[in-house]
Amino acid sequence: MTTTYGPLSVWGVIVAGGVATFAIRLSFVHLFGRVDDVPPWLERALVYVPAAVLAALVAPSFAPASATVSAALAPDYLPELCGGLAAVLAAWYTEDVLWTVAAGMAALHLARFLL
Repeated sequence: MTTTYGPLSVWGVIVAGGVATFAIRLSFVHLFGRVDDVPPWLERALVYVPAAVLAALVAPSFAPASATVSAALAPDYLPELCGGLAAVLAAWYTEDVLWTVAAGMAALHLARFLL
């Protein structure tokens, strides 16, 4: 892969990203023990972080790189969609991680076998 940017620009972006990541992590280490309580509005927002991270990790496996609906519903991706739907329904019905994973995997493998 070629780029029109020079090596100095590329390394500058890499170093800036590394410094920014380090600064974010250092800020939490620095603030640990100095902040006694978290504001209620921040606690309400932080409740959604695990679900958002999980969705960001899992969602790309259910859709192809092309973001069209017709490509996502192609037969190649149907087993993954079936497994994802079964996992969502199991999570909603049981609220148990083990049953969610088991239902998703069972539906995925059953759909791969049948389709």
